[in-house]
Amino acid sequence: MFSFVWNTARLVKRCFLAGRAFGAATFPVILAFLVAVLACPGAHGDVGVVLNESLDESMDRITGTGHSAIYFSGICADSPIKLRLCRPGEFGSVMGTYINIGEDQPFEWNIVPLNIYLYGVEDPRNRPIFGSNKIKHLLEERYREKYLSEYCASPGCRTSRTAEWREMVAATLIRGVYIFVVHTSVEQDRELIAEFNESANKNHFNGATNNCADFTRHVINAYFPHAVNRDYINDFGMTSPKAVARTFTRFALRHPESNFRVMHFAQVPGTIKRSREVRAGTEQLFRSKKFLVPMFIFADYELPVVAASNLFTGRFNPEHQFEEHPAAQPGLEITTTYPGRQAATLPDERSQIVGMSSEWKKYRKALDSVVEENKDVIERRELSRFFKHLDEAGTASVDSDGAAWMELWENGEPLSVGVSASNAVAQGSNPNLSFELLLARTWTFLKSPKHRRETMLEFQQDWASLQRASTGDENATARNAVPYNAHGMALGGGTN
Repeated sequence: MFSFVWNTARLVKRCFLAGRAFGAATFPVILAFLVAVLACPGAHGDVGVVLNESLDESMDRITGTGHSAIYFSGICADSPIKLRLCRPGEFGSVMGTYINIGEDQPFEWNIVPLNIYLYGVEDPRNRPIFGSNKIKHLLEERYREKYLSEYCASPGCRTSRTAEWREMVAATLIRGVYIFVVHTSVEQDRELIAEFNESANKNHFNGATNNCADFTRHVINAYFPHAVNRDYINDFGMTSPKAVARTFTRFALRHPESNFRVMHFAQVPGTIKRSREVRAGTEQLFRSKKFLVPMFIFADYELPVVAASNLFTGRFNPEHQFEEHPAAQPGLEITTTYPGRQAATLPDERSQIVGMSSEWKKYRKALDSVVEENKDVIERRELSRFFKHLDEAGTASVDSDGAAWMELWENGEPLSVGVSASNAVAQGSNPNLSFELLLARTWTFLKSPKHRRETMLEFQQDWASLQRASTGDENATARNAVPYNAHGMALGGGTN
């Protein structure tokens, strides 16, 4: 049974012993307090498997395995190499291991605040909405100076672009991320904190037997023994990130009390190469042209075996799991009312997060109307090339909170545009550039396949910003329930 039951039994036993020590009359009081604590929603945390899409470069271009890490909602970073329980208002953290983190000592793992990992900033309101290597590098340097100076003082750590501590900053700029989450107890979190704070943090990375997926497997199994396993058949004896996510998902679905759910963070639109879906070993052999053509020529008799292995034992689609068990990102709340909608028409929680196909279709039609109505603005540059122009012509900067700006010259005049969620339509951000930026971002998501699309909750925020940019009113009410055109006219009704 789940460790929650075991921990509850231990607490009841302690309660009984306390009652004996302080008198029978005290026992009901202690028991009532215990029940209240157990019933409190904040009495648990979460642990999750982080599945990062493939960067399609270096060895990942050959294997397509992506990267694996661990998410905690109740454990936070006391430093990059020390854990503690989170305090009120904190969003949790992500712990990961790499071949070479690149710091002054050969650490096995680092832990960073969740929003630093995802966006490179502490407050998700300052998250970048345009992805470029220029912006990511500035966010990396901000993190290094603010959090990593004690562990990254050598020239090699400070200047190396291949030091892998950089991958733990603003991961969504370079790839899509899924997090598969279940509940834990505070007692379990405390035990893990003690284990990692007391053990040696020394790198023993080995791609075959002690890789990032093995590290995740060790941590998850410390919470729930035998929850995560290797896929010996499809990964040829090694542990892959996809196998960790798949076996953990199957374990969680066998335990409904775990409150299994999946969060999805899309790669930020911009000029950085799009990441790819992760694959298991046999899946990569079967689906990659690099291997499929040689197998047809030299090992055609083995191709059916590879295909059958993947079909019957290795199939797993992270996007499907997200659609079936969606969860909102920390900091994004499910709304209970929408402007202009009757309560009876409110979509369920799943539809609010994922979005219904009819709702996405209405947004695409609304976007086409916006583009048509603003031909005079958009004709100066093709919408699909706006990101490239902004990156090539612009100079990036970030303020003390991590909010990013791009400055560029047009017609001999300096122009600035905010490229974070908090400043895209703020004072000082050029209205025309803001509108084009938000239009290009919206266009990218609406034209993308589902696994590259942000959640409906995030997209509605983007749409509201686009509306404000189209009217030039940064204080306009966020009308994000249904699509609106550039003139503020509602397009269609609610979802159906």
